[in-house]
Amino acid sequence: MRYSIVTFGCRVNQADSLSIEAGFLARGAVAVPPDEADVVVVNTCSVTATADQGARQTIRRVARANPSVRVIVTGCYATRAPQDVVALPNVVRVVPNSNKDALLEVTAEEWFSSTAERFDGDGPCGRTVVPGVAGRTAFTLRVQTGCDQVCSYCIIPTTRGRGRSKPLLQVVDDVHRAVAAGYKEIAITGVHLGSYGRDLAGHETLATLIERLAGWPDEVLFRVSSLEPMDCTPEVVSLAASSPRIAPHFHLPLQHGSDAMLRAMRRPYTAAYYAALVERIVEAMPDASIGSDMIIGFPGETDDHFDESISALRDLPLSHLHVFPYSDRPGTEASRLHPKVDGSLIRERSRRVRELGAEMTHRFRAAHAGTIRRALVVDDGWSAVTDNYVKVRLEQQAERNTWIDARLPH
Repeated sequence: MRYSIVTFGCRVNQADSLSIEAGFLARGAVAVPPDEADVVVVNTCSVTATADQGARQTIRRVARANPSVRVIVTGCYATRAPQDVVALPNVVRVVPNSNKDALLEVTAEEWFSSTAERFDGDGPCGRTVVPGVAGRTAFTLRVQTGCDQVCSYCIIPTTRGRGRSKPLLQVVDDVHRAVAAGYKEIAITGVHLGSYGRDLAGHETLATLIERLAGWPDEVLFRVSSLEPMDCTPEVVSLAASSPRIAPHFHLPLQHGSDAMLRAMRRPYTAAYYAALVERIVEAMPDASIGSDMIIGFPGETDDHFDESISALRDLPLSHLHVFPYSDRPGTEASRLHPKVDGSLIRERSRRVRELGAEMTHRFRAAHAGTIRRALVVDDGWSAVTDNYVKVRLEQQAERNTWIDARLPH
């Protein structure tokens, strides 16, 4: 069988797609472009209306280019609005997030021979795809899913369910498999990663997980994915600062620089708390990159609120920003809030924040120009990503998935 996987959204979805990929490969399937595939899996996101639209457009485009294709749709949009998804052309099955780990078992058993290896739902067939599959040099490992933090704008607790963590010993086993498969970098991810272990019977926490990874004996770099500010504790910062195994790279969603807006969003911290956290990280790791997310145009956002946000951002030594124009998600508290911000104003404010983000990125790169950092060669061998998350173009081609010392350009 020929298959293709199209992934939208966050690193958790990327990790899920790698797991599905491993299941296909274990059964002898062959990866091809979507227009050549017998089966296409579309792993959707639903964080914004734009994400929903992107999934719909992709499914329609695949069906036009490949009229006989069978499309399986999973992910957050498929979970939130299955009735909309199943009506799209060539969709033969909609698999909610609750069944995603066993997607091949519940959708396509009849498409493989009876002698094919079974998909066990936990690191498919006990295997890990090798570096380079699906264009991924680093491995993305999901250690947690679901979220109990009910932000007023977010639909993800509905589409992903309550927080659920992998036991630490299972995570350790997954890491061993990834290292054995040849990975030099592993991104640790979760829907609410900072809540890791809260649902487990033992004493596992995010800190105990990072402590275990910080002492890993093999030459591998662990990149901790997005953390809520209140979960990035002094212990977590100290562990990252003291170990070469943990990348000096943090992604900490601020979402807004106005405390009034943060309260309306039900974010449990203040702009001052966030600024102090960033200061603590920079003091412990002066070379660390720190990225953030910002929501623009939340209901009730005034010019004064927006100006507060711009002012707060200008004082932060961040390396990059992800900007999200606010989008109503049906069923969330924020979707019922008023007044709504005009769409043209949201676009203008988003443009200004993106420009500020570009300035931050330029400032961060300029501050590190000429320094030499450990970096992993990616893509076609002409690029590498440093431990502190700077992508550099190489003067000489190097072997993909190898460590080099890279000089950051002036």
